Amino acid sequence: MNFKSYEVPYLVDPAYSKKSAYFSMEFAVHQPLKIYSGGLGYLSGSHLRSAYELRQNLVGIGILWKYGYYDQARNPDQTLQVQWNEKIYNFLEDTGIKFQITIHEHPVWVKVFYLNPETFKSAPLFLLSTDLPENDFVSQTITHRLYDANVATKVAQFILLGVGGAKLMDELNFNPDVYHLNEAHAVSSAFYLYQKFGKNKEEVKKRMVFTTHTPEEAGNEKHDMYLCEKMGYFCGLSLDEARALTGIMDNEFNHSLAALRFARLANGVSQLHGEVSRKMWSKYENICEIKAITNAQNWHYWADKQLYNFADTQNEEGFTDRKRYLKKRAFELVADQSGKVMNPDVLTIVWARRFAGYKRAELITRNQEKFAALMANTKYPVQIIWAGKPYPVDYPAISDFNFLVNLSKQFSNVAVCVGYELALSKRLKQASDVWLNNPRVPREASGTSGMTAAMNGAVNFSTNDGWICEFINHGNNGFLIPPADYDNMGTHEQDEYDLEKMYEILENQILPMYYENANVWRQIVKNGMHDVRWQFDSNRMAKEYYDIMYNG
Repeated sequence: MNFKSYEVPYLVDPAYSKKSAYFSMEFAVHQPLKIYSGGLGYLSGSHLRSAYELRQNLVGIGILWKYGYYDQARNPDQTLQVQWNEKIYNFLEDTGIKFQITIHEHPVWVKVFYLNPETFKSAPLFLLSTDLPENDFVSQTITHRLYDANVATKVAQFILLGVGGAKLMDELNFNPDVYHLNEAHAVSSAFYLYQKFGKNKEEVKKRMVFTTHTPEEAGNEKHDMYLCEKMGYFCGLSLDEARALTGIMDNEFNHSLAALRFARLANGVSQLHGEVSRKMWSKYENICEIKAITNAQNWHYWADKQLYNFADTQNEEGFTDRKRYLKKRAFELVADQSGKVMNPDVLTIVWARRFAGYKRAELITRNQEKFAALMANTKYPVQIIWAGKPYPVDYPAISDFNFLVNLSKQFSNVAVCVGYELALSKRLKQASDVWLNNPRVPREASGTSGMTAAMNGAVNFSTNDGWICEFINHGNNGFLIPPADYDNMGTHEQDEYDLEKMYEILENQILPMYYENANVWRQIVKNGMHDVRWQFDSNRMAKEYYDIMYNG
């Protein structure tokens, strides 16, 4: 492989000939490569797989995290334990490329590894590491932990991804037509390119596009402007120059706002999120247009092909038998972890995704009386499985996880799993009859777990947020908690309303239908599988990025 004048090692489809560099802090390409935490990584991993399938002229740029996000283990009492275990990847190629960038007035060596497209059938992925003997220990730690809790380390990570990634493109002589920032973590690349193109902002602007994933201003990364300058974020520009360039006059450097002012075009990740983003940022001047491209997941990677085959050939018996087999196989993993042997003939609800407050993992348990009755129902029995990783210093989310672990000890039909990564994610989607998704509206920019759940024969039961607004037809391909006037509700009121509606729909519609009208239930499952097949396959999304963002 020639890494001095790099070209993607497959024949590029002429429709996708523009060279694109896709920057992301995390990529969930395949289970053995543990460099992701949650939805952002699942999204970028599917994007790379689809770019490969469509033969797009795109390369990914990420970071090789020595300890990953973290390994989710258990304490002796089954509660969450965070472990930092070194990862070994013999399938990554050493490019032989090493170069220096400046962080905190200090030269830092960067080594580059390569994920060959044929290894996991994904677009080429370059991964940056500072974990080298040439660096001092502090510099080595930059690439130790994804989303390090230390502020200075996190800023250094952003510099590495942005400046290091942009410099890598020069080292490779790849010369991208498009620099695509998947979230604002890599916006430091704009300052590098500004210097590269003779301090001509327009030259940067015509090459840069930005995808925002955060539906509220407070959720966007901000760091002290003086810290950013001291750490070299602005690539040698003075603070006054950086302010003039970004229009940021206060002392908080808003990464997303800077990206919106450097980019030619930006996008939200669902139609609703596009609207929310335009409204949210409308009070700021000189930002680029914000379009919408709804997130999606890679069908070939995620879908159970046999289930689709039985659905397509109207083999009802084969379809039912296959779904039962998928549940039974997944329950082996659940039993191994929890000691709970689940029944494949019982309606199984799964809530599994990253643990975060607004996603309300334990919402269904808040009415203790109703939850106990649901778990004790002999006419319409129910099983519930939870899984997901909280951020390791998000103590309220960890508390929610541990609450559910302790609650599960009271019920034989409740289990909580650890190690929620790509492999377990797929198995739990296959285990699921009902994929429960109840974020507070409108906090979920897109959310994609329900797409891959539907690809494995699970029915979405959700609040009306993110991609769900474009998908669910209540009672036809899923079930929807009817939206209320959330804008005029307090948080507690909203939670109470959603919880009440959740139980109404579960008790009066979902359970009776599952147990008493199997044919209708099966049709809802199939409708969901059909409706995600094309519209929410990431091949559609990867095509739209070229059509709308890169060629636009």
